[in-house]
Amino acid sequence: MPSILPPKVLLPDSASAPQSRFSGLFSRFQPHPDTIVLILAVVIGGGAGLGVLTFRFLIEWIHRLTLEDLMGTIGHFGAWTLACVPTLGGVLVGLIRWLTKEFSPGISKLIANVQAGQEMSPTRPIAKTIAAAISLGTGASLGPEGPSVEVGANFGLFVGQMLKVSRDRQRLLLGAGAAAGLAAGFNAPIAGVFFALEVVLGTTFETSAASIVLLSAVVSALIAQIGLGGQPAFDLPAYEVRSPLELPLYLGLGLFACVVSIAYTNSLKWSSDFFKGNIPGSSWVAKIPHEVQPIIGGLCVGVVALKLPQILGVGYDTVEAVLRDVKFSLVLLITLLVVKLVLTAISLGSGLVGGIFAPAMFLGASLGAAYGKVLPSVFPMFAGSIAAPPAYAMVGMAAVLAASVNAPLTAILLLFEMTRDYRIVLPLMAAVGLSVWLVNLFKSSPEQPSNLEQIETKRDPDPIQTSTLHQQEILRNLSVKEAMQPGFLQISDSIPLLEAGLQLIQHHSHSALVVNDDRQFIGIITLQDINRAIARWETEPNHTDHGLNQRTIAEVCTTDILYAYQDEPLTDALDRMATRGLHQLPVIDRDNPNHILGLLEQEGITLAANLALTRVRLMPYLHTEKANPTETELASHIGALN
Repeated sequence: MPSILPPKVLLPDSASAPQSRFSGLFSRFQPHPDTIVLILAVVIGGGAGLGVLTFRFLIEWIHRLTLEDLMGTIGHFGAWTLACVPTLGGVLVGLIRWLTKEFSPGISKLIANVQAGQEMSPTRPIAKTIAAAISLGTGASLGPEGPSVEVGANFGLFVGQMLKVSRDRQRLLLGAGAAAGLAAGFNAPIAGVFFALEVVLGTTFETSAASIVLLSAVVSALIAQIGLGGQPAFDLPAYEVRSPLELPLYLGLGLFACVVSIAYTNSLKWSSDFFKGNIPGSSWVAKIPHEVQPIIGGLCVGVVALKLPQILGVGYDTVEAVLRDVKFSLVLLITLLVVKLVLTAISLGSGLVGGIFAPAMFLGASLGAAYGKVLPSVFPMFAGSIAAPPAYAMVGMAAVLAASVNAPLTAILLLFEMTRDYRIVLPLMAAVGLSVWLVNLFKSSPEQPSNLEQIETKRDPDPIQTSTLHQQEILRNLSVKEAMQPGFLQISDSIPLLEAGLQLIQHHSHSALVVNDDRQFIGIITLQDINRAIARWETEPNHTDHGLNQRTIAEVCTTDILYAYQDEPLTDALDRMATRGLHQLPVIDRDNPNHILGLLEQEGITLAANLALTRVRLMPYLHTEKANPTETELASHIGALN
């Protein structure tokens, strides 16, 4: 049985800071990699599960204290007192903001923090979690899943920093914590794993390391089931697809879900810009202190709740009522859809803390139920073959959620685990796939934020994001000449294939530039090219070693390649490399394309960018150094952040 490489996360990082007490224990005892996987999974899953459990109990305690005990005391003054509870929540959140100045960043910013090598503050996540519990417990129109995921992600990152592992391994532990947080928050371990792999880690994870994500989600979900029970989030009646001809109707729901999700995500952004004064006519709002703005959000929720109490809080009771076919009028469903969308944007934009998964599912359930009520009137001849509105409500939940966060697999599995109902999974998949495809098709610009960033509202000044933007600006001002490697391996196109392979091995080189007898550049040869040529030769009938020795690299080298010029911006060359998935580009003379000046590789690009960033950071303190105006301006911006 072939050996399996141990997960990357388990190996110590020799280039990191001095070892902590915990990482020293691992180095001293040197446990088996499988043992470390189990230990880390239990630690991260257990810590995330206990953190989410505490968070959920805190929400319930605040809910009883305010919406039950407090309202029982002041409710006799009139129904208007209900508006006092969300307003009080805004006051408390504003007070926490005043005490802590800023909360911990979202997951996308945590990842950027990891890549920038910045340490995590242990107090900010706690303050943000308490603010989220107060917001949700007092009725803010948000959900608990975002803070639950951040609880797990922060704990995973904390473990990575305690063990002093590398940045890539810290991101893996962060992903394991995020999976554990979602698994505990929704009692959905499978969806938690796919959320981490689909949204947080993307393509950066290894199969061997994914076991930590899996085990962390299992341990966290187990703890959540012990504390909260193992029942699904929604107890639903039986659904069924009455006819295969009904599938196009679910596709129509996917189209409407796309529209709702675009309105939803844009409203979150517009609300954030409004409270920051970035929208014309809203400059007066920006003058209101950030600590006071949550009071505005809480007051808005409270006033609207006097007429529509269904929009208070997470809204799972209303969602379950819709799914159980409690009679809601069409006008009420559409009103709830619009009002919930607006109040969620106001809650998040004003500074109240919570997630956007639950509101997205509320919007999807309202949309689907309204859609299901309209269909029999539009197609009366097929009324007997159309499912009840709750079936469309369930599909609408997944479609709006998937399109809002650009995570179709997570949405499908989450709805399946929350309802434990497999019977309408086919129309669910169809509606989700169409809605996500349409959202990506209708994006207004090719440079869209990631599926994490697009749902995170920028409330406070984000030094991590600003620093990242300045790093990108530095990269744009670098030329290819500053990152290319002038020394490179050149081999003649006439040498045998075996000799070319030996030269690459002796020079420890991944590739070499191929030149002809006149020293003119004609192509590039890589280790993969040589390995593929040998593999093809081995499959030929009657192959001999003599035949392989007669083959030259001119027969296998790549001649149709991309180039870079030394005077062009480094970002242009990077774009070409990313388009073709290349690791290197030959740099040629613009006036003489056959003259090779150097080789541009990923390692050289990373080094040049880090050197430029370090030079800019050192500049304010080294008055003798000369710098170009762009670097001086960037240095002033970066210095303002510190």
